[in-house]
Amino acid sequence: MPRVTTHRLLSSLMNVSTATSAKCFALILPYFACGSRKVRRRYQLKASSDNVLTGSHYLDGNHAAAEGAIAAGCKFFAGYPITPSTEIAERVSRRFPLIGGIFIQMEDELASMGAILGASWGGVKSMSCTSGPGFSLMMENFGLGIMLETPCVLVNVQRGGPSTGLPTLPGQADMMQARWGSHGDYEVIALAPVSPQESFELAIHAFNLSEKYRMPILIMTDECVGHMTEKVVIPPPEEIELVERRYTDKPAGKAWPFELTDDLISPMLPVGKGYKFHITGLTHDERGYPIINAEAQEKNVRRLIDKVNKHVDEIIWIEEKDVEDADIVIMAYGISARVMQPAITKARKEGIKVGQIKMVTVWPFPEKRVRELADKVKALIMVEMNYGQVFLELDRCAAGKCRTYLAGHAGGTVHDPENIYNTIKEAAK
Repeated sequence: MPRVTTHRLLSSLMNVSTATSAKCFALILPYFACGSRKVRRRYQLKASSDNVLTGSHYLDGNHAAAEGAIAAGCKFFAGYPITPSTEIAERVSRRFPLIGGIFIQMEDELASMGAILGASWGGVKSMSCTSGPGFSLMMENFGLGIMLETPCVLVNVQRGGPSTGLPTLPGQADMMQARWGSHGDYEVIALAPVSPQESFELAIHAFNLSEKYRMPILIMTDECVGHMTEKVVIPPPEEIELVERRYTDKPAGKAWPFELTDDLISPMLPVGKGYKFHITGLTHDERGYPIINAEAQEKNVRRLIDKVNKHVDEIIWIEEKDVEDADIVIMAYGISARVMQPAITKARKEGIKVGQIKMVTVWPFPEKRVRELADKVKALIMVEMNYGQVFLELDRCAAGKCRTYLAGHAGGTVHDPENIYNTIKEAAK
């Protein structure tokens, strides 16, 4: 089963009426409790005490993401400044000289994505961050990272688009680009934090996923979460559990970079230790050499897809509240999962049985859970700052078994909770 966490929100939340300013409400709303998130059996090592700023801090979401990456052991960053993600790069540029990391401001986002792939193959944990048109520029080399099965993390602090759009205002309209932005068939893993605290925690989680499944991982945050400032508790390093890179235990000459294994995740080969191997974005065999035929394509791409799909129940992370007896279930991710709270509270006070699901993992989409709910509830609602991207997956998985509704808009500000409430009322008819 997917990881499903049922949480009780802080009791103070239940007494909050609809805010007059949705954005102000989003900035002060308590995020979901996160105490049960650790799954210790997955992890192997502890964080380094040299990297971790243990204690309580007042950080914005971008700085918190940077600290999470550092706590996870990231030692290489390449990026190009772009609003509203720049604070991540600025924080890393100040912190890396103190911990032996390497920061490079590249000439553009194409080069940035290529640089972090090269650094990862060089043996270090690597990351970049971007937003808006920068995300588009990274898509070609993101696909290369998928094909080369390269562990790394890319943070997209979403803003309003298309094109230059709204550089300083929020959006969530890159979600389908995150899923399908590079050409070809593949699967992705994308996470969406709702707070600075989650930005810290999910950065660590993203690096762990990247090492476990040997692939680039996306953190799809947004301008509101990136720029809101809240208390962030950074635990002692011994409480931060990490997945470290799995290298082959075979001697040089008897190991290949893309060997077929039972779990479909090949151990990597270390550089500088006598292993001679080849990697390419071309369709290749287990040695990494190009093989240009349909048989090799089927074998190559099928494994890229299956290594995620066969582990989807381990990867998917959703948090539920009041779902079991609900007639209506409302789903959201990122800042939208906070803004929907007053609408849900108001509806429940009026006797409408509304449950909620916060998607920590947006991709892979929790298809199995949505299909289960579609058999039980009257309606499913998706709240997102776009005109229906993740909603399309919700509607597909519901498959006509219940009504589906989108509470969406073009971005530039968060939702007015009253509009979400009106959608709930419509769904309850």
